[in-house]
Amino acid sequence: MAAICVDAGTTVIKAVGYGADGAEVASARRTVAVSRPAPGHAEQDMEAVWSAVAAVVAEVGAEVGAVDFLALTAQGDGCWLVGPDGEPTGPAVLWNDARAAGIVRDWTRAGVTERAFRINGSTPASGLPSAILAWLGRHDPGRIARSATALNCGGWLFARLTGRLVTDYSSFTDLLAARYSPELLALFGVEWAERLLPELRLTDRVEPLTETAAGRLGLPPGTPVVLAPYDIAATALGAGAVTDGQACAILGTTLCTEVVTGAPSLTGDPVGVTVALGSAYLRALPTFAGTEVIHWACRLLGLSGPAELADLAARGAPGAGGLVFLPYLSPAGERAPFSDPLARGSFLGLSLEHGREHVARAVLEGLALVIGDCLAVAGGSPRELRVCGGGAASALWVRLIADVTGLPVRRAADTEAGARGAHLTGLVATGAAPSLEAAAAEHVRPGRAIEPSSSVGTFPDASALGEFVALREAASATWPLLAGLRDRS
Repeated sequence: MAAICVDAGTTVIKAVGYGADGAEVASARRTVAVSRPAPGHAEQDMEAVWSAVAAVVAEVGAEVGAVDFLALTAQGDGCWLVGPDGEPTGPAVLWNDARAAGIVRDWTRAGVTERAFRINGSTPASGLPSAILAWLGRHDPGRIARSATALNCGGWLFARLTGRLVTDYSSFTDLLAARYSPELLALFGVEWAERLLPELRLTDRVEPLTETAAGRLGLPPGTPVVLAPYDIAATALGAGAVTDGQACAILGTTLCTEVVTGAPSLTGDPVGVTVALGSAYLRALPTFAGTEVIHWACRLLGLSGPAELADLAARGAPGAGGLVFLPYLSPAGERAPFSDPLARGSFLGLSLEHGREHVARAVLEGLALVIGDCLAVAGGSPRELRVCGGGAASALWVRLIADVTGLPVRRAADTEAGARGAHLTGLVATGAAPSLEAAAAEHVRPGRAIEPSSSVGTFPDASALGEFVALREAASATWPLLAGLRDRS
């Protein structure tokens, strides 16, 4: 079946056209700006995101021709509020917004975070609708009064395409009961937000394209539109992680390490998120800081881009001369593999003997160690790790990940794993494939495995992870003091 599949990321909107045999035949991209109008704020113009989606679909559609369905995945979490007329009541508040960090900190102290995890399988964070709505209720009640529905990005785009206000995932959901939880609303102190919750769609994900949207996209009205799981889940599917025990790491704006499991665990450490995938679940640990750290390091070192950073890092000795980098650079702190809104990054062990190549090497090693840390917390016993996202283009970073995890690492062969995951979901939702496993077996082709180094004394390796975690825990004692210094500055 021919299809157009959209992956609406945080800064880049992508569409991929697939032929009847499932091969990629066309693609298009647009960028959308993230605005930061105040410290800790991260917002996006909702109409700009929709316009970018319409543009890439129309561009790909002109090359692909007739399609059997349009499938959609998008950035998760955040809060995309619309009024009774379906129009935005202001900018979207994004998943990496930090304005509600203080609220989350209070929830953690009061035990709300842990109790919520036992119901939802996901840890409250400043960029989730629970925290954003709580913040808006206190600081912008007028926005709440004007709003009728709180969507995520995928729900917003699905509404523009089909006229239906739905969501596939919510921080207010009872994971095992697959319904909204009044107990969670009460825990977060936002019982009043129940009226804002859209219809929850975990299975029936298909609606027809409206005539208005069809005219803008250049597709026939009534074309089936499929709401795929949000991007971290769709990307895992597109990388081929569809059955119990398979693992994937997304090297993108978030570093998201994920393991598919047959049954969710609500009794472990309250960290990460859990997403229902039909008969399975995805245990995911998405960080707040990912490839943005690499771009920050490039600016710091005066480099042209990630490729030049990797070249510089390759000139540094393994272990970066004892320099260790904690890459927790988000103003929102960190949410995986631990949750602390006060978390901040640092270089440990810095001396006059270190040069630019050591700094570059420490950055990539630190990011690789975060992947290993997240994989250890996610649990399971994966036999290999699939990687995708822009960072997967770095041969050195991928090699370091293999060494840290001790697993063979395979890059996704598809240029856009998220779009491929939406494609697999669309095939199942429209009846063209009997299951995600069958669809993945037919259409996902992983690349050659990068094996972990067998050299004695390779650094970083699996043993280095314990040292990294110990240094992180030692550094965490300074984070409250640093928060106080920021508050006074």
